[in-house]
Amino acid sequence: MSGTENELGLKRLLGLHYYVRDLERSRRFYTERLDFAETGESSPELTAAGRQRSLVFEAGDISIICSEPVGTGGRAARYLSRHPDGVGTLMFEVEDIEHTFGLLDRRGGNPISEIQTAEEGTGWYKSFSITTPFGDTTFRFVERRNYTALFPGLQRYPEPRGGKNRFGFSGIDHVTSNFQTMSPALLWLEHVLGFERFWEVQFHTQDAAQRSKEAQAAHGSGLRSRVMWHPATGIKFANNEPYRPAFKSSQINIFHEDNRGDGVQHIALATPDILSAVRGLRERGVEFMPTPHAYYELLPERLKREGVERISEDIAELEQLGILVDGQAKGAYLLQIFLKDSAGLYGSAEAGPFFFELITRKGDQGFGAGNFRALFESIEREQSKAGAAQPGAAGEPAC
Repeated sequence: MSGTENELGLKRLLGLHYYVRDLERSRRFYTERLDFAETGESSPELTAAGRQRSLVFEAGDISIICSEPVGTGGRAARYLSRHPDGVGTLMFEVEDIEHTFGLLDRRGGNPISEIQTAEEGTGWYKSFSITTPFGDTTFRFVERRNYTALFPGLQRYPEPRGGKNRFGFSGIDHVTSNFQTMSPALLWLEHVLGFERFWEVQFHTQDAAQRSKEAQAAHGSGLRSRVMWHPATGIKFANNEPYRPAFKSSQINIFHEDNRGDGVQHIALATPDILSAVRGLRERGVEFMPTPHAYYELLPERLKREGVERISEDIAELEQLGILVDGQAKGAYLLQIFLKDSAGLYGSAEAGPFFFELITRKGDQGFGAGNFRALFESIEREQSKAGAAQPGAAGEPAC
């Protein structure tokens, strides 16, 4: 099968549904820090029926629903009884919901319910959700006609509240998930959703050829990563698993333990001007993962070796802002940076290991393979400072 043909009729990745213990903290983060607009909330009826209160935040084509439990028995409460705060659902818009449902059902996708339908004036909304190999994260497929809400019961405000998207967030570049074993997810993405292989790398911070077996077993962090994509829409999923030696201390395994299972590690937000975005976000108090000075000292030689040769940005300014650079061809590169994970931002393990990445692509469609060593070594230093080098520490950026 080929995703190029768009057999499922996917249109775009609408956004994510995030379950949290502190909805007001989420409101402050999205509106006051990231400059998302608050655009809606759950109706009293939906709050009572679903036993959770929800707010909607939007910027560009990105929609994020955050929900906190109201009592027990709702989806948010069930998710949070097993996990820290995290992504419970990814939402996709499709062309023909009946077609998508039938095809997924035949391919072995496992619908949680039949197609649900709601009406709004002359418009309507149809959706269904399926289970996935992404831990307790489900996928929701949506078809809307003249229907404004992201799902029934979410009331859109007459005017957005706050947030002007000053940082130019345009859409979700990719979703990254961590697994102890990623092969089932890769096969599922290929054979159920019709995605194709796009990019891959395996990496370790230690040079196994220069270390004893005892040292290899005790130190370093590695991963295997494979990106699957849907060519017709450009939707991309980066998937990681731990890579020996030191499986248990791999940052991917640490994420698995902190998340109490596999799941979505981070979402990459696309912006056309990452320098301005990072400068503005830092002014608002947003914290990012640090990058060592040695990374920027070696950057010109690495870009030359990788064939990029020159970039438009000043390396001193990139270092000041902590932005990473990678590429594979002359004049084609990407710029990326990772926010601290929620547990680190709020000083609470229950805030979860999820985080955001910012990315600006300048002709390169890769995933920053050349940045892995610098990034991982930086993360290991941060974990060591926090006394968190052993399994159970906060998981950090991997792709």
